[in-house]
Amino acid sequence: METRKRRMIALAAVLAVVAAGTYLYLRRAEHPADAITIYGSIDIRQVQLAFNDSGRIAVIAVQEGDRVHRGQLVATLDSGRFEDAVARARSQLAAARQVLARLLAGSRPEEIIEARANVAAARASWRNARTTYRRSAALAQEHYLPQQARDNAQEALAVAYSRLLAARQALKLAVKGPRRQDIDGARDQVAADAAALSLTRKELADTRLYATADGVIDNRIQEPGDMTSPQLPVLTEALDNPVWARAYVPEPDLGRLRQGMRAEISSDSFPGTRFEGWVGFVSPVAEFTPKAVQTAQLRTELVYRVRVYACNPKGRLRLGMPVTVTLPLPARRVHGLSSHPCGG
Repeated sequence: METRKRRMIALAAVLAVVAAGTYLYLRRAEHPADAITIYGSIDIRQVQLAFNDSGRIAVIAVQEGDRVHRGQLVATLDSGRFEDAVARARSQLAAARQVLARLLAGSRPEEIIEARANVAAARASWRNARTTYRRSAALAQEHYLPQQARDNAQEALAVAYSRLLAARQALKLAVKGPRRQDIDGARDQVAADAAALSLTRKELADTRLYATADGVIDNRIQEPGDMTSPQLPVLTEALDNPVWARAYVPEPDLGRLRQGMRAEISSDSFPGTRFEGWVGFVSPVAEFTPKAVQTAQLRTELVYRVRVYACNPKGRLRLGMPVTVTLPLPARRVHGLSSHPCGG
């Protein structure tokens, strides 16, 4: 009985050794020493396209699944009221410029001649009133005229003199031209009206919605006839070039990973096809918080999130697609951390 038990223990030990060897062999074949193999899925950035002003949608020029390019017109608003606002602002600016031009030109020669003529006429009226007053005063002193007639002549003389002074001042103003403050105020008004025109033109331009980058229309959220605003997206655009694979690297392989190193992405959907890529981001934080007391086994189970970029000009890599990422060693840096060769 004791001998049989010992044989069973020995057999179990042999089987354990064989199993461990087989596992290590298969793991080495699956994960060669000259490469790191990790697994993940494809992520794609998305952009919510919205108008920069409120209004009623007139046209949506794209359908779901259409490929668009940066700067391509994808939708428009009803632009009637915006065009009217531009026309009004343009007219206001033209009027303000006319006022400024008139002030800068100063008084016309005809205006100065007219002012001088008014001075001459006022001077003649004053002289006539002075003569009339002197005669009335003399006759009133001899009691040939009532005192009231003398007082009326004196009042007429004062009025004529005031008119003469006013005509002289008007002549001075005509010769000097407009004040500097009036010219500066007119210039400020022209600048304000020009800014208002620029704003209305910008609002008119905002009735046209353009794609912000190359991509694919993923969803039509609104339709022609809907009222929209900057807070309501009209379309969703998927930016599918480049894409990235969200994968996880075990803690023992973390030290061999570098940002910018070359990578190869493969998918079961395209057997035998490898998509060239590069490591763009390695998370500094483990996905699972370790316990306070760690065993050797627990430390090897920690993983770190890795973002591996890949060019996708034909759109074959799609959101959520499971992929295998192979990182050849020794690591070779192929791209900068903030740039990529895929365009866009």
